Amino acid sequence: VQLQASGGGLVQPGGSLRLSCTASTSTLDYHNIGWFRRAPGKGREGVLFINLDDNTSYTVDSVKDRFTIARDNAKNTVYLQMNSLKPEDTAVYYCASSPNPTARSLFEYNNWGQGTQVTVSS
Repeated sequence: VQLQASGGGLVQPGGSLRLSCTASTSTLDYHNIGWFRRAPGKGREGVLFINLDDNTSYTVDSVKDRFTIARDNAKNTVYLQMNSLKPEDTAVYYCASSPNPTARSLFEYNNWGQGTQVTVSS
């Protein structure tokens, strides 16, 4: 089972990007997908998580009201919509899956995709 993150790029402050996390099998087979990021010189941090069993999500305070998560089961994909981007959002973004539907902690995720670079700069 593989996850692949894509959609990163260079965007100006205030701009938007949509990242995709595409699974090699149906997203209905998963219980939780999380989006994480690693900024330069910092550790990996969780950003947004979706419980795929009940479709609820949790967003960390630093991106609340700017980032949202959505799923498309037909495309085996979970999206991270990022609006009003700031330079401090610059990071490599990763998606990962967890067997725990309510997972939010790094250690609960056991299946990671490769990262996609997001750079917010004028």
